[in-house]
Amino acid sequence: MKNRLIALCAALCLVLPLGTGALAAQSTDTALETVKVLGIMVGDENGNMNLSSPVTRAEFVKMMTAASAYQDTVGSGYGSSLFKDVKSSHWAGEYIRLGVEQGWFNGYVDGTFRPDSSITLEEGCTALLRLLGYDSGSLAGSFPTAQLSKSSAIGLLDDLAAVQGQVLTRQDCVTLFYNLLTTQTSSGSVYGATLGYTITNGEVDYSALVAADTKGPYVASSGSLELPFRTDNVAVYRNGSASDLSAAKQYDVYYYNANLRTVWLYSSRVTGTLTAVSPNRAAPSSVTVAGVSYDIGTSAAAYKLSSQGGFADGDTVTLLLGMNGEVVDVITAQASDSVYYGVVVSSEKTASSSSTSLSDTTSVQIVTQVACSDGTVRTFYHSGSQLTAGRLVSAGVSRSGTVVKYLSTKSLSGTVSSDGAHFAGYPFAAGVEILDTDSSGGYARIYPSRLVGVKLPSEHVRYYTLDSSGCIDRLILDEATGDTLDYVYLTSANSTSEGMSVSGTYQYLRSGTAGTISGSTAYSVSTGGAVLLYDDGSLKTIRQLQKVALTQLSDRYAMAGNQKYLLDENVQVLLQGSSGCYATTLSAINAEDYSLRGWYDELGCPGGGRIRILVATVA
Repeated sequence: MKNRLIALCAALCLVLPLGTGALAAQSTDTALETVKVLGIMVGDENGNMNLSSPVTRAEFVKMMTAASAYQDTVGSGYGSSLFKDVKSSHWAGEYIRLGVEQGWFNGYVDGTFRPDSSITLEEGCTALLRLLGYDSGSLAGSFPTAQLSKSSAIGLLDDLAAVQGQVLTRQDCVTLFYNLLTTQTSSGSVYGATLGYTITNGEVDYSALVAADTKGPYVASSGSLELPFRTDNVAVYRNGSASDLSAAKQYDVYYYNANLRTVWLYSSRVTGTLTAVSPNRAAPSSVTVAGVSYDIGTSAAAYKLSSQGGFADGDTVTLLLGMNGEVVDVITAQASDSVYYGVVVSSEKTASSSSTSLSDTTSVQIVTQVACSDGTVRTFYHSGSQLTAGRLVSAGVSRSGTVVKYLSTKSLSGTVSSDGAHFAGYPFAAGVEILDTDSSGGYARIYPSRLVGVKLPSEHVRYYTLDSSGCIDRLILDEATGDTLDYVYLTSANSTSEGMSVSGTYQYLRSGTAGTISGSTAYSVSTGGAVLLYDDGSLKTIRQLQKVALTQLSDRYAMAGNQKYLLDENVQVLLQGSSGCYATTLSAINAEDYSLRGWYDELGCPGGGRIRILVATVA
């Protein structure tokens, strides 16, 4: 449940408006979405909420039912005829019966209920106070002053525009019922909490409500989805971006919330060799495909991967992944969805086994690890020759086998737009995969925001692909940011020369962990920030970073006088003491109490020049 909340919180950022607008506006949006997800108020057949329309007594008692512990007890059948103007066939008959039985509402002395009459503020407050357990003995004064005074005192009228004698609109009811959930009952409990909802600091936990009422995961058997509501004006999000139902494809994983009339689609899937199921085939909880382990999230997937299912080690399979990256279903490998792009991390010859090959005969195969454009390192088992680390490759996986091959450069040049949405005349696709790489197999997953305003010459762009809409959906870079490199802080640098013999010993800290480099090579560096550069997996050289004394510090950048330096997202922060350097955090230091020194890269990376190492000394 916790993981689903996290994923839905991200998706809900698209449902609820973002920005720096007035808090009251944000509160109104939250209130509306809350009463919608709880089914207290629903739209018409087109999904329109009609917030300016007046509310009738029948509609109000139905809203109260949805906001009560009786929300699931009223059926769709007809109720008894309690009032002469509410026949047993009346659509609200059951709701009215419940409202009268619970004492929320009374009829009129003429034997009518007047279900179609508009409800006033004082009438609505009276009914809600009864729902909360406040009887006439807890009220001071006469109707309607007593009811409105009590409603105001307990918070029912907070942010409400309606006044005494005024007919309630649907917008008024949004505010009134949201306030109801956070109001205390006569016994001192928060009303929403008595219904099982999470109330924190006077607000309803909206994401928890959505998660509780969201159905799924389901797998689309074709391009159409099975939904229990009309799809006119339905909100659709595919992989986190606004979309529509026409974007749904076979094998998409989807979730829906009927009250919100919202659908979430996910097309994430992984194809590769199935090599392990853990902890066992009797009760599998995780599966390893292409060298990466995934949690199994549904009973259907668990069954297919169990000893009773149809998949065995060595099979080439496709995992369909849900909103949290969990396995929702397993299908036979789909050739159209099985091509990965990236760089070789390692490649070696090894003997095949039953877990890596369908053949019963042991043979030599190549095991290649590829850093794919989504930042995941996957393992591919294939025939052919070993591949060189750092080379650009594609890995095609199908039922007939796996083919990993070198790719030729496919380059672009240009400047990433200031909003991070375009590059070289192409828009970035939603969820674009960007990977920065280097010649030794180093890699770093990059997001468009990291490249805002960066001018990328063609020699720093290795490969790209376009989706069906002509948007860049994969972009593989070549040392464009400097984020792939190995940065260390040298705590000592010693070299000796005796005749023709040269040696050097260099002690360093990498993210607080100590290491030593020693050998018959001396490097022209001193204590301080440095970068270790490799060639084919072996250390090639050590280069000094540029040093700067810093005068101001924030969580994103530092200042040296008037010069601004961006911080690496993974900046290494060290505290210099009398007995050496120790790892600390950015939040633990400041420019007032410490003397700050930064080391930044100046290695020719277009998006480089960031402070990689920061050392604080007590001022």
